[in-house]
Amino acid sequence: MHGYIHSKESFGTVDGPGIRYVLFLQGCPMRCKYCHNPDTWIQGIGEELSPESIIEEYLKNRAFYRNGGITVSGGEPLLQLEFITALFALAKEHGIHTCIDTSGITFSPGNTERLDALLSLTDLVMLDIKHIDSDRHKLLTGHGNENILAFSKHLSEKNVPICIRHVVVPGLTDDADALVRLGEFIGTLSSLKSLDVLPYHTMGVEKYKRLGIPYPLEDVADVTSSEAQKAKEHILSGIRKTRSR
Repeated sequence: MHGYIHSKESFGTVDGPGIRYVLFLQGCPMRCKYCHNPDTWIQGIGEELSPESIIEEYLKNRAFYRNGGITVSGGEPLLQLEFITALFALAKEHGIHTCIDTSGITFSPGNTERLDALLSLTDLVMLDIKHIDSDRHKLLTGHGNENILAFSKHLSEKNVPICIRHVVVPGLTDDADALVRLGEFIGTLSSLKSLDVLPYHTMGVEKYKRLGIPYPLEDVADVTSSEAQKAKEHILSGIRKTRSR
C-alpha cells in the first residue's frame, strides 16, 4: 500500500487546527480556473510513500505537532481513498488528529461503504464549495456541484465535523445573491464547525508559465481581505436566515 504524493509541508498552519503535517496528494479530476497547483492534476505520478513511513516521520517530530495532526490535501485526496484509510487507521492508533481537505467531487451517493470506513477515522473534513449554482460551478471547474452538495449532506448525516471553504474570485464567485444562497445551504449542515472565506490570489501564475499552460484568469486582480470579509458576511447572513426559520 502506498500513495502518490505531490509534496509535503511540515509546518502547515492553514490546513486544520494547530500545526499540521500536510500531504498534498497527486491527481485531480477538476480543472478550476483559479487552481494554483496545476502540477497536481495528473494521477499515478509523484513520490510513492507508505502509510507506515509517513507515520514514522510524523512521530519523530510529534511534540512539534502537539496541538495539530495530519491533513491530506491535493489535488483531490479522495482519489486515493484506500491509501488515506490505511494512513488514518495508523494515525488513530497513535492518537493523531486527522483531517481531509477535499472538493468532494468523487462522492458517489449510492456507494458509500468504503468512504464511510474512512470517515469513521476522520476528525475533520475541510470542504471547498466553489459555487452554489451548478451551471456556474461547471463553468468554473468543468463539473457540476450535485455530488459535492450531496457529499456535504452525507458528512452532516454522519456527524463528521465540517469546515466549509469558499474562494472569492471577482466576477466568478462573488455574486451577493449566490453567496447568500450558499449560506442558506450551509446552514442546513448540522455538523458545520466553521467557515473560511478565502481571497483569490495570483501566486500560481508563474507555475502555469513554467508548465506552459495558459492561465485562465490572467486579467483578474487579487481579492483584498476586506472584500473577502464582505463576501463572508453575505454567506453568514444566509446561514442565519436558514437557522432562524
